Amino acid sequence: MEDVNLKDRLTFPSTTRNRIYIANALSNYIPHKGVLLEIASGSGEHGVFFQNFFTSIIWQTSDPELVHRKSIISWISHLDLSSKMPEPLDIDVEKRPWPISNQQSSLIKGIVCINMIHISPWSCTKALFEESRNYLTKNQFLFLYGPFFIKDKQTSESNLNFDRSLKCQNPLWGIRHLDRVNEIACINGFEQHKIIEMPANNISVIYRLL
Repeated sequence: MEDVNLKDRLTFPSTTRNRIYIANALSNYIPHKGVLLEIASGSGEHGVFFQNFFTSIIWQTSDPELVHRKSIISWISHLDLSSKMPEPLDIDVEKRPWPISNQQSSLIKGIVCINMIHISPWSCTKALFEESRNYLTKNQFLFLYGPFFIKDKQTSESNLNFDRSLKCQNPLWGIRHLDRVNEIACINGFEQHKIIEMPANNISVIYRLL
C-alpha cells in the first residue's frame, strides 16, 4: 500500500464499544476460508479488528468516502496487516455493478453491513439487497447491525431520540422498521435467519440467501 499516512486514521468511539459484541454475533457464520465483504466500513476500525479476530478469512473493506478509505489503509498499515488485508474498495451501494472483479466475487462467502442503513436513504437499503444477491450463493449470509424499529416491541427512548436526531440531519435518514427491511430481503431471495439482541438497543440480523 502506497502513500500511507498514519495521521489519516479516524477513531469512532462506538466502534470500540461494539466490536467484540459484533464479532461474537458473527462467530457462528464465519467460514473456514474465503472473503468477507464489508459494506460502508467507515474508519476501518471494525475491519482491522475483525481481521485479527477471524484469522482464517480475508476481511475486504469498502467505503464510498475517500477520507474513510484513507483511514482504512492507515489502520491496516498501523497494525501490520498489509500482507493479509487488501486495500478498501470504492463501493457506493447505489452505483452498480459494484467494482468487484470476477476473481474477487468468486471468493466472497458473506457480506457484512454495520450501521449504514439508518444513515443513508432507503434506496441504499434496497440497493444493498439487490446487489448482494449477485455476489452470494445459496445459504450464504448478509449480516446487518444497528438500531431497528421492531413490531410489537417497545422502542427505547434513546432510539426514538436518535431517530429524531437523524431526521434533523437528513430527512431521508432514520431508523428502519425491520418488517420493511424483511420485505426487501424477501423480494431479493433472502430470508431472515436470526435476530441477535445487542447492547445499546441495537440488534444483529442475519439473512440467508435461499
